[in-house]
Amino acid sequence: MSASSTLSHLSLSFSSSSFIHKPKFLYPITNNYYPNSVSLSTTTRICASSSSSSSQLMDPFLSKTQPPIPTTVDVDLGDRSYPIYIGSGLLNQPHLLQRHVHGKRVLVVTNNTVAPLYLDKVVEALTKGNQNVSVESVILPDGEQYKNMDTLMKVFDKAIESRLDRRSTFVALGGGVIGDMCGYAAASFLRGVNFIQIPTTVMAQVDSSVGGKTGINHHLGKNLIGAFYQPQCVLIDTDTLNTLPERELASGFAEVIKYGLIRDAEFFEWQEKNMQALLARDPNALAYAIKRSCENKAEVVSLDEKESGLRATLNLGHTFGHAIETGVGYGQWLHGEAVAAGTVMAVDMSYRLGWIDDSIVKRVGDILKKAKLPTTPPETVTMDMFKSVMAVDKKVADGLLRLILLKGPLGNCVFTGDYDRKALDDTLRAFCKS
Repeated sequence: MSASSTLSHLSLSFSSSSFIHKPKFLYPITNNYYPNSVSLSTTTRICASSSSSSSQLMDPFLSKTQPPIPTTVDVDLGDRSYPIYIGSGLLNQPHLLQRHVHGKRVLVVTNNTVAPLYLDKVVEALTKGNQNVSVESVILPDGEQYKNMDTLMKVFDKAIESRLDRRSTFVALGGGVIGDMCGYAAASFLRGVNFIQIPTTVMAQVDSSVGGKTGINHHLGKNLIGAFYQPQCVLIDTDTLNTLPERELASGFAEVIKYGLIRDAEFFEWQEKNMQALLARDPNALAYAIKRSCENKAEVVSLDEKESGLRATLNLGHTFGHAIETGVGYGQWLHGEAVAAGTVMAVDMSYRLGWIDDSIVKRVGDILKKAKLPTTPPETVTMDMFKSVMAVDKKVADGLLRLILLKGPLGNCVFTGDYDRKALDDTLRAFCKS
């Protein structure tokens, strides 16, 4: 088989209807419209005790003394399936966490920003009415620059010093960095213990906490060391977004926008009309965006857990974005900021290849600017730096850099190594000063 035919064989197109996200609830997309059926108090699949009647569960005017019923999105992976709970005040519902803790020992992994805000609340949720459970915690420094082996060893040190066993549960309380490191620690400690994700940033809630990608960075590239390891559950208490800095909030919307571009055009159109509401932290808008993002992510993970093809499309903008993060130094740009600039570069390359029209290019730039995200990489990242980092990207196969690019109408993309290299060079030249 020739090199070109091999590349063609590797090219995976996901423009067919079977790969386009079609959520159960589709509503007319109008400005500032958030369907009631996806608000914080209603569900896709209602999780409550079996003693409650169905009429009570579905009554939208429940007594104020009853806790809100979380929206639940399932990640279907056979005997490793797990729920994503989404809602307001979920940390005040101990049963949601306790049902997924099977031993008596828990280690909460968090950072020095999140711990003062939510650690006590999580410990209370894990132990309330369940005094047989003992909870330890390890508080790590906050930031992408600490997502490394030295910091990971602090988690192992605490676990070993606390004499945790294989029935112990690790709990990740924080953003994507904490979730990735805690998950990797859980996958490795005693060759695997259970863990739970409690994401507290938009980025983690809509993307990194779902799907079992765990790991740490290497100085030569981002997320090069890690494992696929699924959590027991993901608990998204949307109230934690109330304390999120504006820059972190905006960063997370880069991943939300991604879902619309690669597989859910109607969701993208909704975002165009409602980005201001998201930035203003409108609770119904946030609940809808988180739920629909999780539905998209869960569907893809269920079909392709180990990223052999379809799941790779979730990395739109990430190959360029990871090069930006590595080039400027971890922690200088937030992950979503780098992904936003990387998405613009991927879209530019798609246009140069003749795969999309200029209206999509404009819409992508417009929505990212509306979301207060960067649309160009920093001037310090050179063309040579991009090429050097991209050469060790996880999507390189047999020496070929495979990219996620848009192709066709909005909501369609390809994961391929079969493209004209000149288009890549032209894009890099257009965005790099040297």
